[in-house]
Amino acid sequence: MNRKTYSAKAADVQRKWYVVDAEGKTLGRLATTVAATLRGKHKPMYTPHVDTGDFVVVINAEKIKVTGNKETQKFYYRHSNYPGGLKATSLKDMRARFPDRIIESAVRGMLPTSNLGRQQLKKLKVYAGASHPHEAQNPTVLELDESAAR
Repeated sequence: MNRKTYSAKAADVQRKWYVVDAEGKTLGRLATTVAATLRGKHKPMYTPHVDTGDFVVVINAEKIKVTGNKETQKFYYRHSNYPGGLKATSLKDMRARFPDRIIESAVRGMLPTSNLGRQQLKKLKVYAGASHPHEAQNPTVLELDESAAR
């Protein structure tokens, strides 16, 4: 018996489009589902070193929910590479200025830190409002596992 392990090729991958409404959803639970879909872990042909994932469109990013005191206590950091150049932005300020970056940052932390992860992140489209320009792709609704929520 000579059984070979299946390894997906980039040409074999057929990508679907999904849309997720983030209104009232918890940030971390939404991000885990989106990251797994971007990686392609929901497909039987999943291969760790090949981008087998699908496109995900997230709408209503400004209405994402967080638990506890994260609204004021969670910070996003960036550095200018100059001495004393550390900047911190609270989640509350980030929601007011760039609500799409909240979800992008959470999902980016759940993807590989390599060329593959950057390639997978490009398939994520996040919009603050309820409309998006991807209607031509006929995205299907991606259901989140609500049974895991407490």
